[in-house]
Amino acid sequence: RDFGSYGCQIQDQTVLPHDRVRFVGDPVVAVAAPTKREADEALNLIDVEYERLPGVFDAVEAVAEGAPLVHEHHAISDNDAAYFGIRPQEGTNICHRFRIRHGDMEEGFKQADVVVEETYRTPGAQHASMEPHASVARWQDGRLEVWTGTQTPFNLRMDLAGIFNIPESQIRIISPPMGGAFGAKTFVRTEAIAACLAQKAGRPVKIVLSRYEEWLTLNRHPATLQVKLGARADGTLVAKRVVCWVDTGAYADCGPGVAQKMGYAAVGPYRIPQVWVDSLCVYTNLPPNGAFRGYGAMQAVWASERTMDVLAAKLGMDPLELRLKNVLVDGDQFCTGEIMHDVHFIECLHAAAGTIGWADNKQGKGLCVLMKGMQTPSRASIVVEANDDGGYTVHCATAEMGQGAWHSIRLMAAELLGVELEKVHYAEPDTDIVPYDTRTTSSRSTYMMGRALVEAVRDLKRKGELGYGECVNKGGLDPDTGQGIASTHWHQGAAAAEVRVDEETGKFQVLKLYTSIYAGHVVNRPGAELQNEGSMIMGLGTTLFEEIAFEDGQPANANLSDYNIPAAGDLPESFTYDLFEREGAEAHGLGETALPPVPPAIGNALYSLGIHVTDLPLSAEKVLNAIDSRPQAKGGRA
Repeated sequence: RDFGSYGCQIQDQTVLPHDRVRFVGDPVVAVAAPTKREADEALNLIDVEYERLPGVFDAVEAVAEGAPLVHEHHAISDNDAAYFGIRPQEGTNICHRFRIRHGDMEEGFKQADVVVEETYRTPGAQHASMEPHASVARWQDGRLEVWTGTQTPFNLRMDLAGIFNIPESQIRIISPPMGGAFGAKTFVRTEAIAACLAQKAGRPVKIVLSRYEEWLTLNRHPATLQVKLGARADGTLVAKRVVCWVDTGAYADCGPGVAQKMGYAAVGPYRIPQVWVDSLCVYTNLPPNGAFRGYGAMQAVWASERTMDVLAAKLGMDPLELRLKNVLVDGDQFCTGEIMHDVHFIECLHAAAGTIGWADNKQGKGLCVLMKGMQTPSRASIVVEANDDGGYTVHCATAEMGQGAWHSIRLMAAELLGVELEKVHYAEPDTDIVPYDTRTTSSRSTYMMGRALVEAVRDLKRKGELGYGECVNKGGLDPDTGQGIASTHWHQGAAAAEVRVDEETGKFQVLKLYTSIYAGHVVNRPGAELQNEGSMIMGLGTTLFEEIAFEDGQPANANLSDYNIPAAGDLPESFTYDLFEREGAEAHGLGETALPPVPPAIGNALYSLGIHVTDLPLSAEKVLNAIDSRPQAKGGRA
């Protein structure tokens, strides 16, 4: 109780719970010792008595009347409240409600000749980074110093300042390279407890999570999405209604932001004159859910793009033609009111369709197109220093987690400075030294830091020793209408898949998987290709088997033996992609774009065979049930 509360968007979390735990794994005691053995022995001497309270483990059930409340009060964080316009619903488990109100929904569906309604579900998933969460904290002369693998050093510094009620200038965060993150290493994870223990002990404290503890720290948001879509007989889309239930677990974390992005991503990259969206971020008694590669886009694209194929079938229309007829082009208005520019959905779709021979035969084949927003608003700043030896040092807060961002920034700097790459050095992010950056998330760093770097080099050439540059993207959405600027920079792509199904067992094989991604300008070709491949592979895992199984709120497969992640043998024989560039274009983020379209492309390939599965992952059992549910399968499989 001596420490303040924290939370990146809602201050609903304390270092240790005061009177109740809200999920299995909520830490109730922390022990520091010289060795792990001594720490374990000390923990074994502590008995904790629990009084069992009613729990709720599903977001839809959590908003039902009479559901037990996970939090009785909602405290709003100054951090992101102005950006997201947090809308907690008092007396409920809804910690945020985001809306889009674009046009007249009732009138829109009156104009529709065909209407389809579907419900889709996606499960929780684990980031499964190679390196677990780890941090070292120490207090020295009244200052807190933390070494931690974090994507958000300045957000972390701000939260720790609130916890200890000290100025941010009294906190130093150093972020060394990480062995993977995928969104898991954002905001406060192990650092608050490490700092509290270090303060009590008067010595540095190191915390490294076990693999089991990773499952209790942060996962991907499970979600349920209801989609209603209407079109005229010629395929022109006229109205769309979406409701999202976003399970943020026991604490909000960045769930409100995920709910917002899931809400507008679920509309899809289409011209639709009448759009209503309600996206609810909901507390449950599951472990916290937060940022995960795609940030709500995967769940949204799964629901939106599967519904497009259902509509195409009801219209008797080619799914590709339906998309091409309605997809956004330059100058079109998105449902948020912003005017689209540098749009390349049509090229991406044609490339995807051509790769799988769509024109020749559509059976067992599926397509998907997506748009994913970049974090808006945000700010990036960078300093370039001229060294005495003729080299240069780049100072910025971009975190390295295996994505190659440091190398890309060095490449851009070397080109702008007109020197060899070896002459450019990258200083490890340290909040005492580097200028402010919003965070290393949302595939924004190459684009944002690249633009800031141009200004810094110009400034350096004017001044001679130090050059400073910054890039600010302004925008944001009204949380009550969804109008404004969702993203100043859209990630765009498409995917295509071909499958073969054993209808006796429900097992299926992905024969071909392809993504076409608009890259703008590729800075680091090998790194960009590896990022795209990794994103596709993660999409395969999401499609085929990744799912956290919970039993009464406890993860039942919280280890890498029972929780499947893709291996080399799971890749299709044909696993290809294209990164499209445009002369004069800026760099586009590539770390997330190829994940969201993979599940719906494969799901639509199954749907082309009459196999309609709405819930991920696409297990053999679900596929077999869908086969048995086909009209022609009544009384036995066709």
